[in-house]
Amino acid sequence: MIIDGRALAKNILARTKMRTGKLGRRPNVLVYVSPEETSATRSYLKIKARSAEDAGCEFAETRSLTFPNHADAIIVQLPLSSDISTEEVLNLIPLHQDADVLSAAARAKFEHNDRDALVPPVVGAVREILMRSKIDVKGRRAAVIGDGRLVGHPCAVWLKQQGAEVTVVTLESGDLQVALANADIIVSGAGSPNLITPDMIKDGVVLIDAGASELDGAVVGDADPACAQKCSIFTPVPGGVGPIAVACLFENVVSLAEKAMNT
Repeated sequence: MIIDGRALAKNILARTKMRTGKLGRRPNVLVYVSPEETSATRSYLKIKARSAEDAGCEFAETRSLTFPNHADAIIVQLPLSSDISTEEVLNLIPLHQDADVLSAAARAKFEHNDRDALVPPVVGAVREILMRSKIDVKGRRAAVIGDGRLVGHPCAVWLKQQGAEVTVVTLESGDLQVALANADIIVSGAGSPNLITPDMIKDGVVLIDAGASELDGAVVGDADPACAQKCSIFTPVPGGVGPIAVACLFENVVSLAEKAMNT
């Protein structure tokens, strides 16, 4: 099964919009954009603005690092300019406004599996794909490729929380061949074009490709598209995990708005 991320994202945004309707107001999102934005950054912002509208949310941009308390959610558009400390900026996001789960406080709640913790958007996308595909994670062998803050690290944490036997491999450490050969589930966020080839994986594996990079002017994933022929579940790049993760981001925004209304 090849996952249609755009169709799944549309479904998530529609159910999210139903929740905003019950709030009686449109949740407002403020996005910090660093001064040296790129064409890729602008493209990502357009996608988020469109998704915000589909989710029934207000969307505005700022270049000020003084974040107002009235916003339901603060999003920092990564990557930031080289002269800005990413960690310092992310930690400026108050816990009650962190829809991306990127501040140290929000990450700690998620990693401790607190009952009211939000899950990071990419984790939300992985969860949605596995749930809809009726894949039970418990007891499965999972290989996570990469240990970054957006994909690898949070996905490894979540898979362990669900009872999977997790192996994390990076481009610098671990045995990629062995990890992939034994994996029932693969989540990749290495950002390395065609890193995973069909000969490296077993038949029937669940392969969730959350890596994205540019090759010959085109956006490609970590997995060779030919891998799909051996997979029970496969997410293409583009059009797989990316749109779902953005939809899950705005689902988190609405969760924060609901929580604010109830406190």
